[in-house]
Amino acid sequence: MTTQLWYWLIFTIIVSIMLAIDLWFTDHRKSKLGIKRALIWSAVWIGVALLYNVSIYFKFPNGHVKAMEFLAAYLIEKSLSVDNLFVFIMIFTIMGIEDRDQPHILKWGILSAIIFRIIFILAGVALIEAFEFIIYIFGAILLYTAYKMAFTEEKKIEPEKNYFVKLASKFFPVKTDNVHKFFVKENGKIFITNLFLTLLLIESTDIVFAIDSIPAVIAISRDPFIVITSNIFAILGLRALYFALAGIMSLFRFLKYGIAFLLFFVGVKMLISEFYHVPIYISLTVIAVTITVSILASKFIKEKPEEN
Repeated sequence: MTTQLWYWLIFTIIVSIMLAIDLWFTDHRKSKLGIKRALIWSAVWIGVALLYNVSIYFKFPNGHVKAMEFLAAYLIEKSLSVDNLFVFIMIFTIMGIEDRDQPHILKWGILSAIIFRIIFILAGVALIEAFEFIIYIFGAILLYTAYKMAFTEEKKIEPEKNYFVKLASKFFPVKTDNVHKFFVKENGKIFITNLFLTLLLIESTDIVFAIDSIPAVIAISRDPFIVITSNIFAILGLRALYFALAGIMSLFRFLKYGIAFLLFFVGVKMLISEFYHVPIYISLTVIAVTITVSILASKFIKEKPEEN
C-alpha cells in the first residue's frame, strides 16, 4: 500500500470517529451548545487537522511542500467557512429557527456540504487537467468575487425567491406550524416544514460559496488528496464554531475584507500561472498574514457608532 493510500485510510478513520462522536453529542444534547464547550470542540477539530498536517510534513512524499499546501488550503477554506456561518446565522434568524433545531439542520447541512465539496473538487481538478484554459476562468471568477465582497453590499436574504425553496413548495404543501421535523404526514399527505425549507436555504447557499472556495483552494494545490482532506477538516469543525461565534463575533468584523484580498491574490496567482509560479511559502505567508491582520484590525479598530 502506498503512503498516500495509508493517509487516505488514516484520514477516513479519524474523520469517521470524530464525526460519529460529534453527531452523537448533537443527537443526545437537550440544550444549546455553550460558548465555552463550542470553543473547546473547535480547538479539538483544529488541533486534529494540524496534527495530521504535521504527520504529512514528516512522513508524506515531498512532505514539506505538501504540508504547506495543506495548511494554506485549510486556512483559506476555514476563513471562507467562517464567513458562511454569518450568513447561516441570518438565515436561522429570518426563518425563526429555535436554538434546539439549529444543530440538527447544521448536521445535515455539513454532511451534504462534504459530498458537494468532493464532487466539485474532483470536477474542478479534472477540468483543469483536461482544459488548461479553465484555470483562467477560475481566476476571473475569483477576481469578480473579491470585488463583490469588498465593494458591494451583501444581498438581502429572501427565502421566498430562492429557486430550491420555490421548487419544493411547488411539489409539496408547506406546514408552517412550529414542527421539529423536516417532514410530517397528516391525513395521508406529506408536508414539508419550515425546518426543511431552512435546510434548502443552507444547502443552496453553501453551493454558491463552494463555487468561490473550490477555485481558491485549487489555486493552492491541484492534488486531490491535499485539497479534499484540507477542505473536509475545515468544514467538519464548523458546527461547533457556529455556536462559538456568538461570543467571538466581534473578532471577525473585518474578515470579509481579508477574504476579498485573499480571493484577489489567488485569482491573480491563477491568471499568471503560465508565466510565473508563486512559491507555496509565499502563498502561505500571504494567507496567514492577511487573516491575522483582519482579526487584529477587528479587535483594535473601534467600530464607528451608527448615525441617527
